Parts: sequence; structure tokens; C-alpha cells
Amino acid sequence: MDWRLDVTLEHPDTGWDHYADGWEILDAGGNRLGYRELVHPHVNEQPFTRSLGNVMLPDGTREVFIRARCSVDGWASEMFRVELQP
Repeated sequence: MDWRLDVTLEHPDTGWDHYADGWEILDAGGNRLGYRELVHPHVNEQPFTRSLGNVMLPDGTREVFIRARCSVDGWASEMFRVELQP
């Protein structure tokens, strides 16, 4: 089954030198299920929401984890658990 995930991020973007440049969807085992690249800063649009469609989740998946990436600091250490509703 394919899913569409809408993810809202808040990051102190300062411009092209420092901004949130992506987010990924992981399963409970840490396997990447999807990735959304963010191709420009959102200095004046905080928080902001972007979507990723056609995400194929394995049968029986009941939760995923979202992790954001920053152009300076890399992947965030914190992940956000999302419980899926069939």
C-alpha cells in the first residue's frame, strides 16, 4: 500500500548557508522507507510543511519514524515516532 506523509519542520534557517535540507522516513529497524529533499531555505516560512507521496510501506507497518537533516549539522539525533492509522 502506498502512503502520503505530510511532515512539518521548524528549523532556524538563516539562508543558503544553513537550512533544513531534508527529512527521511524510517521503520523501527532504522531502514529508510522514503526521503524528501528540501532544495531551498525557508527563512520566512517557519514552521513549514512538505509532503512525500507514493511511500511504499511493508505490510503490517504500524509506525514510522521521521528524522530531519540540516545542511550544517547533518542528521538530527532526535526522531519522531508516527503511529499509522489504516
